[in-house]
Amino acid sequence: MAKWRIPGLAARPRFTSRATVLVLVLCSLVAILVYPARQYIAQRGEIADQRAKAEHAHQQVDELRRARARWQDPEYVKAQARERLHYALPGEIPFVSVAPPPAPGDKQSASDATGHPKAARPWYSSFWDSVDAADTALAAPPAVP
Repeated sequence: MAKWRIPGLAARPRFTSRATVLVLVLCSLVAILVYPARQYIAQRGEIADQRAKAEHAHQQVDELRRARARWQDPEYVKAQARERLHYALPGEIPFVSVAPPPAPGDKQSASDATGHPKAARPWYSSFWDSVDAADTALAAPPAVP
């Protein structure tokens, strides 16, 4: 079968030079805009992270302000001294309850080098033991080969 042709119309190519230039311009615009768009999205993510960090910092500041306000109260300071430093008011009898030693088969909880539970020893005892250990280490003569 023969193709029907309309006289006066020549066969046109599928893509004209104008269409090709238009496609190239559009592709170059997309290529040019991809990097800034990616940077914009990344920066928005960083801004969100920084805002979250700032909010966390504000919460910490509020918490520290509340703690400072608590420490301004003399009754709170007295309660902390009694609890942490084992202070007692005149006329009171202070005591420290000590848990019995664990059975040999039981797993030991947190304990210091001497095997005593850490909770049973006041802070000044640990401090003095560390001073003694440091003094002993300094008093030992250096080994000469």
